[in-house]
Amino acid sequence: MKATHEHEWEAAPGLPSALPADERVVWQGSPDWRSLAVHAFHVRKISIYFALMLAVQAINLTAPDSGSGWKPLAEVDWKPLVVAGSLYALAMALLLGTAWMSARSTLYTLTNKRVVMRIGIVLTLTFNLPFKRIAGASLKPQAGGHADIALALNPEDRIGWFHLWPHQRAWHITRPQPTLRCVPEGAQVGEQLLGLWRAQHHGERLRTGHVPATTGHTAPASNGMLA
Repeated sequence: MKATHEHEWEAAPGLPSALPADERVVWQGSPDWRSLAVHAFHVRKISIYFALMLAVQAINLTAPDSGSGWKPLAEVDWKPLVVAGSLYALAMALLLGTAWMSARSTLYTLTNKRVVMRIGIVLTLTFNLPFKRIAGASLKPQAGGHADIALALNPEDRIGWFHLWPHQRAWHITRPQPTLRCVPEGAQVGEQLLGLWRAQHHGERLRTGHVPATTGHTAPASNGMLA
């Protein structure tokens, strides 16, 4: 795999420096941009909101004046609706484009010793998360086999919420959790991460939580497998 031009400074794709002799890459992947657009940039909810706003505006344009009947469609000035629709379409295109660029510039890496997150569209940031500094994890399944894998860090470790966005777990602001967003074949990647973590902790059990795909709330943490 060859690094793209904008990341040609990397020692290897997704890695800021060459790996030590006893470390190897186990898995690499990027978010699915369509899933990222839905779950991180909320394009589905925003498109519904825009559609409702257009419907309200259309009703207002055709509403009766002073008790008269509904205006004939041919007599309605549709320019305000066309302008509003164009602005909404532009906003949606910008959101979709941002989701695509975010996914394209992101590369998640699992080695046998750490998780590496290379993120950022304009300003590239790379976070090295050794398995020894990861206290827990949760997997949130999505449609099509994608999943979010959130990593809980040790209490003394902290990364800024805005530094991670949108690669952070929702609603965890005071204790941000770095998150591998919208990962294809997320369950398999979660199992790999669990096995690598246990290898570094000599068989200890990773504190995990399973978040059902139908809810946005965290299930209580429990000892067990990522599922």
